[in-house]
Amino acid sequence: MLHDVVILGAGAAGLICAIESAKRNKSVLLIEKSKKIGEKIRISGGGRCNFTNINTNIKKFISNNPKFALSALNQFTPEDFIKLVNSYKIKFHEKKLGQLFCDGSSQQIIDMLLNECQKYNVKIINETAASNITKTNNVYELIINNETKIKTRSLVVATGGLSIPKIGATDFGYQVAKQFDLKIIPTRPALVPLIFNDQILKLCRELTGVSIESLVSFGKVFFNEDLLFTHRGLSGPSILQISSYWENNKNILVNVNPNINYSNFLLTKKSSNSQQEIQNILSETIPKRLAIKICELLKLSGKIIEISNSKINELGNFLNSWSLKPIGTEGYKTAEVTCGGVDTNELSSKTMMSNKHQGLFFIGEVVDVTGHLGGYNFQWAWSSGYVAGHYT
Repeated sequence: MLHDVVILGAGAAGLICAIESAKRNKSVLLIEKSKKIGEKIRISGGGRCNFTNINTNIKKFISNNPKFALSALNQFTPEDFIKLVNSYKIKFHEKKLGQLFCDGSSQQIIDMLLNECQKYNVKIINETAASNITKTNNVYELIINNETKIKTRSLVVATGGLSIPKIGATDFGYQVAKQFDLKIIPTRPALVPLIFNDQILKLCRELTGVSIESLVSFGKVFFNEDLLFTHRGLSGPSILQISSYWENNKNILVNVNPNINYSNFLLTKKSSNSQQEIQNILSETIPKRLAIKICELLKLSGKIIEISNSKINELGNFLNSWSLKPIGTEGYKTAEVTCGGVDTNELSSKTMMSNKHQGLFFIGEVVDVTGHLGGYNFQWAWSSGYVAGHYT
């Protein structure tokens, strides 16, 4: 049987692409190798699915071609997806920074998408592996479950990246791209905790569970969000964000409280003849456990009035620009997304179709477009899937 559209991967991008293709009266077959549909949707946002961000703009995405995502994001906006969510009367709320979450469960988003698929007669088969993809006269042939041959005029690769292999992530999409001679931007884990060794790891373990809003920077990029100490290193939104930009063997800077110039703050305290202990003064502005450990790290103790100005300046500089050198990340096992992927120069930004092969599309995380934390990667999935669905 010849299908109009075959989509590999029933995640966010694949589902929305299937819906939009089927709306155009195309015969659509959606193939998912895992048992469950939309598993990454289900586990996202602590089970409540941070399904988009109302502040979506091109600056919230990383790519070798920073402007590539603009066309798709303009063709299908956060407001367009919100309209669909509202049509199903799914209640949601803005958590912070434009992030939208379901009031209930992420399963509501999955059910909504599956309902749309059913409405427009999308055929979905799960626990099904595809292989042996070939192309003859602009028709794609593939084998499913090592036995059945199927054909399609349009083949859409929506297989995702390498992040979270425990729910089925593989490099299959990149293999398909390479087979058809498309370039791949080297991949790496993104939105992932950073790990450390020796003294810093010991400190992190002693401070496990402590969270503080900090400004974390790498080069000219910075994020002012929560930082969390863990038994493996550092996590929290600010660290996850900077991890997408961090480069191996280089330092990040942590400003533990960017609202305070600590040298000025502490010298003012000293000039007032304060009899306070230094760690108690710091505890006014940062968690007490962190204040104690920083004082231990810098070998500072006693009343502030007894501490030299040079030592106070050293402490102030440390607090406002703590230089830390990660030894790596936790890797794909905990990374929320994958940086890199199919080179955007190989694709049409308007249609998501390969420039070399008529009818071959790549959408979602498999493409070299990576969003910041906070719903942007889902919006890229919706937008890129929608666009491909209109040109399959």
